[in-house]
Amino acid sequence: MLHIKSLDEGLEIFKALASDIRISIIKLLLNNNELNMNELAAQLNITNGALTSHIKKLESCGLISISNESTGHGNQKKYMVHVDKILIEVNSKEDEQNIYETNIKVGHYSDYQVFPTCGLATSKSIVGEVDDPRYFAHPDRFQSDILWFTKGYVEYLIPNFLPVSQKIDQITISLELGSEAPGYNDTWPSDIHFYINNKWIGSWTSPGDFGGVKGIFTPEWWEINWNQYGLLKLIVINRKGTFIDGLKISDVSLNDFDLDYRSTIKFKLAVPEDAKHVGGLTIYGKNFGNYNQDINVRIHYSPYETAVPSDPSSTGHSL
Repeated sequence: MLHIKSLDEGLEIFKALASDIRISIIKLLLNNNELNMNELAAQLNITNGALTSHIKKLESCGLISISNESTGHGNQKKYMVHVDKILIEVNSKEDEQNIYETNIKVGHYSDYQVFPTCGLATSKSIVGEVDDPRYFAHPDRFQSDILWFTKGYVEYLIPNFLPVSQKIDQITISLELGSEAPGYNDTWPSDIHFYINNKWIGSWTSPGDFGGVKGIFTPEWWEINWNQYGLLKLIVINRKGTFIDGLKISDVSLNDFDLDYRSTIKFKLAVPEDAKHVGGLTIYGKNFGNYNQDINVRIHYSPYETAVPSDPSSTGHSL
Protein backbone atom coordinates (compact mmCIF):
# COMPACT_ATOMS: atom_id res chain seq x y z
CA MET A 1 0.00 0.00 0.00
CA LEU A 2 1.14 3.52 -0.81
CA HIS A 3 0.08 6.12 1.77
CA ILE A 4 -0.12 9.67 0.43
CA LYS A 5 -0.58 12.10 3.32
CA SER A 6 -1.35 15.22 1.28
CA LEU A 7 -2.25 16.28 -2.26
CA ASP A 8 1.13 17.98 -2.66
CA GLU A 9 2.94 14.80 -1.62
CA GLY A 10 1.03 12.80 -4.26
CA LEU A 11 1.56 15.23 -7.13
CA GLU A 12 4.17 13.14 -8.98
CA ILE A 13 2.04 10.00 -8.64
CA PHE A 14 -1.01 11.82 -10.00
CA LYS A 15 1.10 12.93 -12.97
CA ALA A 16 2.34 9.38 -13.52
CA LEU A 17 -1.22 8.05 -13.63
CA ALA A 18 -2.41 10.81 -15.98
CA SER A 19 -1.40 8.76 -19.02
CA ASP A 20 -3.36 6.11 -20.91
CA ILE A 21 -0.15 4.24 -21.78
CA ARG A 22 1.06 4.13 -18.18
CA ILE A 23 -2.35 2.93 -17.01
CA SER A 24 -2.18 0.22 -19.69
CA ILE A 25 1.28 -0.80 -18.43
CA ILE A 26 -0.05 -1.22 -14.89
CA LYS A 27 -3.04 -3.25 -16.12
CA LEU A 28 -0.79 -5.56 -18.17
CA LEU A 29 1.52 -6.13 -15.21
CA LEU A 30 -1.42 -6.86 -12.91
CA ASN A 31 -2.83 -9.39 -15.39
CA ASN A 32 0.51 -11.09 -16.05
CA ASN A 33 2.23 -10.69 -12.66
CA GLU A 34 5.48 -9.62 -14.36
CA LEU A 35 6.72 -8.85 -17.88
CA ASN A 36 9.99 -7.80 -19.48
CA MET A 37 10.49 -4.76 -21.72
CA ASN A 38 10.04 -6.66 -24.99
CA GLU A 39 6.80 -8.28 -23.82
CA LEU A 40 5.36 -4.96 -22.68
CA ALA A 41 6.35 -3.14 -25.87
CA ALA A 42 4.84 -5.89 -28.05
CA GLN A 43 1.50 -5.87 -26.22
CA LEU A 44 1.33 -2.07 -26.28
CA ASN A 45 2.45 -1.94 -29.92
CA ILE A 46 5.13 0.68 -29.23
CA THR A 47 8.92 0.64 -29.44
CA ASN A 48 11.19 -0.15 -26.50
CA GLY A 49 12.53 3.40 -26.72
CA ALA A 50 9.07 4.90 -26.37
CA LEU A 51 8.31 2.56 -23.47
CA THR A 52 11.46 3.42 -21.49
CA SER A 53 10.37 6.89 -20.37
CA HIS A 54 7.02 5.54 -19.13
CA ILE A 55 8.73 2.76 -17.17
CA LYS A 56 11.13 5.25 -15.55
CA LYS A 57 8.23 7.49 -14.51
CA LEU A 58 6.30 4.63 -12.91
CA GLU A 59 9.41 3.30 -11.17
CA SER A 60 10.45 6.71 -9.78
CA CYS A 61 7.02 7.07 -8.15
CA GLY A 62 7.22 3.63 -6.58
CA LEU A 63 4.31 2.24 -8.59
CA ILE A 64 6.32 -0.54 -10.24
CA SER A 65 9.50 -2.38 -9.30
CA ILE A 66 12.21 -4.18 -11.24
CA SER A 67 13.92 -7.52 -10.65
CA ASN A 68 16.82 -9.08 -12.51
CA GLU A 69 16.33 -12.60 -13.81
CA SER A 70 19.30 -14.64 -15.00
CA THR A 71 18.98 -16.14 -18.47
CA GLY A 72 21.32 -17.89 -20.84
CA HIS A 73 22.10 -14.50 -22.38
CA GLY A 74 22.77 -12.63 -19.12
CA ASN A 75 20.38 -10.75 -16.85
CA GLN A 76 16.89 -9.78 -17.98
CA LYS A 77 14.85 -7.10 -16.25
CA LYS A 78 11.33 -8.01 -15.20
CA TYR A 79 8.74 -5.41 -14.21
CA MET A 80 5.91 -5.83 -11.69
CA VAL A 81 3.38 -3.65 -9.86
CA HIS A 82 4.83 -2.59 -6.51
CA VAL A 83 1.65 -1.55 -4.64
CA ASP A 84 -1.72 -3.16 -4.00
CA LYS A 85 -3.54 -0.01 -2.80
CA ILE A 86 -3.08 3.76 -2.79
CA LEU A 87 -4.49 5.62 0.22
CA ILE A 88 -4.82 9.38 -0.29
CA GLU A 89 -5.59 11.81 2.53
CA VAL A 90 -7.34 14.65 0.67
CA ASN A 91 -8.19 16.73 3.74
CA SER A 92 -5.27 16.27 6.12
CA LYS A 93 -5.28 18.83 8.92
CA GLU A 94 -2.82 17.17 11.27
CA ASP A 95 -1.00 19.37 13.75
CA GLU A 96 2.51 17.96 13.37
CA GLN A 97 3.42 19.38 16.79
CA ASN A 98 0.89 17.02 18.38
CA ILE A 99 2.20 13.79 16.90
CA TYR A 100 4.63 11.48 18.65
CA GLU A 101 6.48 9.03 16.35
CA THR A 102 8.53 5.96 17.15
CA ASN A 103 9.91 2.90 15.34
CA ILE A 104 10.02 -0.63 16.75
CA LYS A 105 12.35 -3.25 15.34
CA VAL A 106 10.71 -6.54 14.43
CA GLY A 107 12.77 -8.38 17.04
CA HIS A 108 11.88 -6.03 19.91
CA TYR A 109 8.77 -7.93 21.00
CA SER A 110 8.02 -8.08 24.72
CA ASP A 111 6.10 -11.37 24.72
CA TYR A 112 5.50 -14.26 22.33
CA GLN A 113 4.13 -17.75 21.83
CA VAL A 114 4.91 -19.24 18.44
CA PHE A 115 4.72 -22.60 16.70
CA PRO A 116 6.67 -24.01 13.72
CA THR A 117 7.24 -23.31 10.98
CA CYS A 118 8.95 -20.36 12.65
CA GLY A 119 12.16 -18.40 12.83
CA LEU A 120 13.96 -15.07 12.89
CA ALA A 121 16.78 -13.52 10.91
CA THR A 122 18.94 -10.43 10.96
CA SER A 123 20.14 -8.79 7.75
CA LYS A 124 23.17 -11.10 7.87
CA SER A 125 22.04 -14.51 9.13
CA ILE A 126 19.37 -16.73 10.67
CA VAL A 127 19.07 -16.42 14.45
CA GLY A 128 19.83 -19.87 15.82
CA GLU A 129 17.91 -22.58 13.96
CA VAL A 130 14.67 -22.40 11.99
CA ASP A 131 11.54 -24.10 13.30
CA ASP A 132 12.77 -24.04 16.91
CA PRO A 133 10.69 -21.60 19.03
CA ARG A 134 13.40 -21.53 21.72
CA TYR A 135 15.41 -19.12 19.57
CA PHE A 136 12.71 -16.47 19.91
CA ALA A 137 14.35 -15.88 23.32
CA HIS A 138 17.88 -15.63 21.88
CA PRO A 139 19.69 -12.31 22.63
CA ASP A 140 20.37 -11.81 18.91
CA ARG A 141 16.63 -11.57 18.26
CA PHE A 142 16.80 -7.84 19.06
CA GLN A 143 18.64 -7.31 15.76
CA SER A 144 16.08 -9.30 13.73
CA ASP A 145 14.57 -7.72 10.63
CA ILE A 146 12.16 -10.56 9.86
CA LEU A 147 10.23 -13.15 11.85
CA TRP A 148 7.66 -15.79 10.96
CA PHE A 149 5.46 -18.43 12.59
CA THR A 150 2.50 -20.67 11.71
CA LYS A 151 0.27 -19.83 14.68
CA GLY A 152 0.59 -17.99 17.96
CA TYR A 153 1.44 -14.35 18.64
CA VAL A 154 4.06 -11.71 19.20
CA GLU A 155 3.44 -8.62 21.31
CA TYR A 156 5.24 -5.28 21.24
CA LEU A 157 5.47 -2.63 23.95
CA ILE A 158 4.98 0.73 22.25
CA PRO A 159 7.23 3.37 23.86
CA ASN A 160 5.09 6.14 25.33
CA PHE A 161 6.95 9.40 25.88
CA LEU A 162 4.08 11.81 25.37
CA PRO A 163 4.23 15.18 27.13
CA VAL A 164 2.60 15.32 30.55
CA SER A 165 -1.19 15.80 30.77
CA GLN A 166 -1.88 14.65 27.18
CA LYS A 167 -4.55 12.19 26.08
CA ILE A 168 -4.26 9.91 23.05
CA ASP A 169 -6.63 10.65 20.16
CA GLN A 170 -5.33 8.27 17.48
CA ILE A 171 -2.76 5.50 17.05
CA THR A 172 -1.44 4.69 13.57
CA ILE A 173 0.70 1.61 13.00
CA SER A 174 2.39 0.89 9.66
CA LEU A 175 4.12 -2.43 8.94
CA GLU A 176 4.78 -4.99 6.19
CA LEU A 177 2.94 -8.28 6.67
CA GLY A 178 2.33 -11.58 4.92
CA SER A 179 1.32 -15.17 5.59
CA GLU A 180 3.73 -18.01 6.41
CA ALA A 181 3.73 -21.16 4.27
CA PRO A 182 6.45 -23.81 4.10
CA GLY A 183 8.78 -22.27 1.51
CA TYR A 184 6.29 -19.84 0.00
CA ASN A 185 2.84 -19.91 -1.54
CA ASP A 186 1.35 -16.80 -3.16
CA THR A 187 -2.16 -18.14 -2.45
CA TRP A 188 -2.05 -18.96 1.25
CA PRO A 189 -4.69 -16.98 3.21
CA SER A 190 -4.13 -16.25 6.87
CA ASP A 191 -6.35 -14.46 9.41
CA ILE A 192 -4.13 -12.05 11.31
CA HIS A 193 -5.69 -10.56 14.44
CA PHE A 194 -4.67 -7.32 16.15
CA TYR A 195 -4.94 -6.36 19.82
CA ILE A 196 -4.27 -3.31 21.98
CA ASN A 197 -3.62 -4.15 25.64
CA ASN A 198 -5.05 -7.65 25.05
CA LYS A 199 -8.31 -6.27 23.64
CA TRP A 200 -9.13 -7.41 20.09
CA ILE A 201 -9.42 -4.44 17.73
CA GLY A 202 -9.82 -6.20 14.36
CA SER A 203 -8.39 -8.65 11.87
CA TRP A 204 -7.13 -8.80 8.29
CA THR A 205 -6.78 -11.79 5.98
CA SER A 206 -3.41 -11.91 4.27
CA PRO A 207 -3.82 -13.37 0.77
CA GLY A 208 -0.52 -15.22 0.65
CA ASP A 209 3.11 -15.80 1.46
CA PHE A 210 4.82 -14.07 -1.43
CA GLY A 211 8.01 -15.44 -2.99
CA GLY A 212 9.61 -16.42 -6.26
CA VAL A 213 10.63 -12.81 -6.92
CA LYS A 214 13.29 -11.29 -4.67
CA GLY A 215 12.06 -8.65 -2.24
CA ILE A 216 13.52 -5.25 -3.07
CA PHE A 217 15.39 -5.06 0.25
CA THR A 218 15.68 -8.79 0.98
CA PRO A 219 19.37 -9.77 1.36
CA GLU A 220 21.10 -11.73 -1.40
CA TRP A 221 21.90 -14.63 0.94
CA TRP A 222 18.18 -15.24 1.65
CA GLU A 223 16.93 -18.33 -0.23
CA ILE A 224 14.74 -17.48 -3.25
CA ASN A 225 12.31 -20.29 -2.32
CA TRP A 226 11.53 -18.58 1.01
CA ASN A 227 9.07 -15.75 1.68
CA GLN A 228 10.37 -12.58 0.04
CA TYR A 229 8.01 -9.69 0.74
CA GLY A 230 4.63 -8.75 2.19
CA LEU A 231 2.01 -6.03 1.91
CA LEU A 232 2.30 -2.69 3.67
CA LYS A 233 -0.67 -2.29 6.01
CA LEU A 234 -1.81 0.86 7.80
CA ILE A 235 -3.75 0.21 11.01
CA VAL A 236 -5.55 3.18 12.58
CA ILE A 237 -7.53 3.23 15.81
CA ASN A 238 -9.25 6.47 16.80
CA ARG A 239 -12.51 7.67 18.36
CA LYS A 240 -14.53 6.37 15.40
CA GLY A 241 -13.26 2.78 15.27
CA THR A 242 -10.43 0.68 13.89
CA PHE A 243 -9.38 0.88 10.23
CA ILE A 244 -6.98 -0.89 7.87
CA ASP A 245 -5.92 1.02 4.76
CA GLY A 246 -8.81 3.41 5.30
CA LEU A 247 -11.47 0.68 5.57
CA LYS A 248 -13.26 0.17 8.87
CA ILE A 249 -12.73 -3.32 10.30
CA SER A 250 -14.36 -2.95 13.72
CA ASP A 251 -16.25 -0.57 16.00
CA VAL A 252 -13.59 -0.91 18.69
CA SER A 253 -12.29 2.62 19.27
CA LEU A 254 -10.09 4.56 21.65
CA ASN A 255 -13.26 5.21 23.63
CA ASP A 256 -12.90 1.58 24.79
CA PHE A 257 -9.53 2.42 26.33
CA ASP A 258 -8.30 5.11 28.66
CA LEU A 259 -4.96 5.94 27.09
CA ASP A 260 -2.84 8.94 27.95
CA TYR A 261 0.75 9.95 28.63
CA ARG A 262 0.95 7.51 31.57
CA SER A 263 -0.45 4.45 29.78
CA THR A 264 1.27 1.21 28.95
CA ILE A 265 0.44 0.44 25.31
CA LYS A 266 0.89 -3.11 24.02
CA PHE A 267 0.29 -4.11 20.41
CA LYS A 268 -0.21 -7.80 19.65
CA LEU A 269 -0.36 -9.64 16.31
CA ALA A 270 -1.74 -13.17 16.42
CA VAL A 271 -2.87 -16.08 14.29
CA PRO A 272 -5.22 -18.03 16.62
CA GLU A 273 -5.43 -21.77 16.20
CA ASP A 274 -9.22 -21.52 15.86
CA ALA A 275 -9.04 -18.95 13.03
CA LYS A 276 -10.75 -19.86 9.75
CA HIS A 277 -7.43 -19.51 7.91
CA VAL A 278 -4.46 -20.55 10.03
CA GLY A 279 -1.89 -19.49 7.47
CA GLY A 280 0.77 -18.03 9.71
CA LEU A 281 2.38 -14.61 9.92
CA THR A 282 5.54 -13.01 8.58
CA ILE A 283 6.60 -9.53 9.73
CA TYR A 284 9.15 -7.72 7.57
CA GLY A 285 11.37 -4.96 8.94
CA LYS A 286 14.25 -3.00 7.49
CA ASN A 287 16.53 -4.98 5.16
CA PHE A 288 13.72 -7.36 4.14
CA GLY A 289 10.68 -7.15 1.88
CA ASN A 290 9.63 -4.27 -0.36
CA TYR A 291 9.50 -1.46 2.21
CA ASN A 292 12.60 -0.32 4.02
CA GLN A 293 10.97 0.29 7.39
CA ASP A 294 10.47 -1.17 10.85
CA ILE A 295 7.13 -1.10 12.68
CA ASN A 296 6.26 2.60 12.49
CA VAL A 297 3.97 4.11 15.14
CA ARG A 298 2.40 7.59 15.16
CA ILE A 299 0.39 8.76 18.17
CA HIS A 300 -1.84 11.83 17.87
CA TYR A 301 -2.41 13.52 21.21
CA SER A 302 -4.02 16.60 22.74
CA PRO A 303 -4.23 18.14 26.21
CA TYR A 304 -6.98 17.23 28.61
CA GLU A 305 -9.70 19.85 28.79
CA THR A 306 -9.37 21.68 32.08
CA ALA A 307 -12.45 22.55 34.05
CA VAL A 308 -13.30 26.26 34.32
CA PRO A 309 -13.24 27.35 38.00
CA SER A 310 -16.68 28.18 39.31
CA ASP A 311 -17.58 31.61 40.61
CA PRO A 312 -17.05 31.53 44.40
CA SER A 313 -20.00 33.86 44.94
CA SER A 314 -22.35 31.30 43.45
CA THR A 315 -21.57 28.83 46.23
CA GLY A 316 -22.16 31.19 49.09
CA HIS A 317 -18.46 31.39 49.97
CA SER A 318 -16.50 34.62 50.15
CA LEU A 319 -12.78 35.23 49.82
